[in-house]
Amino acid sequence: MSEMELIEAVKSGDVAGIRQALSAGADIHQLDKQGWTALNWASAKGNLDTVKLLVESGADVFKTGRDLRTPAMIALAAGQAETAKFLREAQELVPGEKPAQPQRKYCMAVHLKDLRQFPNWKENTVAANTNENGSGTEQALSDSSIVYLHENFVVTKSIWQEENVIFNDVTREWKHFCTAVLKFRVPDDLELIAPPRARSNAAN
Repeated sequence: MSEMELIEAVKSGDVAGIRQALSAGADIHQLDKQGWTALNWASAKGNLDTVKLLVESGADVFKTGRDLRTPAMIALAAGQAETAKFLREAQELVPGEKPAQPQRKYCMAVHLKDLRQFPNWKENTVAANTNENGSGTEQALSDSSIVYLHENFVVTKSIWQEENVIFNDVTREWKHFCTAVLKFRVPDDLELIAPPRARSNAAN
């Protein structure tokens, strides 16, 4: 039996080969050259029956490769919503303390004029035309400027949470304004997966 028989069977979608490899005692957590397990590959392909078979056979749903992504994260990145949902549910069923997982950062693009409606708005100026020495001129922003509201309720000029901070006076009133007036909320990862038809159109 090839050392990679299980992973190779998963990659080729050979269900009989997967069962044969498992019956022959293949290491379900063996890593290939990419640092992925058989479950990682099955998750990326979105073959739910194969994923279920591997999980039922003892595959670790928290096992990561060199990219530090769990099978559920891989399924999400591949747009495999049904598989990602199953894997997240499987994670919840694992007894005991769960391994720490990296948190996804999220931000929402919004017109600055909408944020300026907040009664206690205190706006910082941001540096524009930054040169290679890290210095730049301060620039006032217009109502039509697009800025980014992050999951920690800080507002920045760029999508990066730590760069060009415009507003960081995060109070209870500010959080209420964001959620009640701007309808801001961090969506579940599964909501961010495009429907199959949208993914197909985007690929063409």
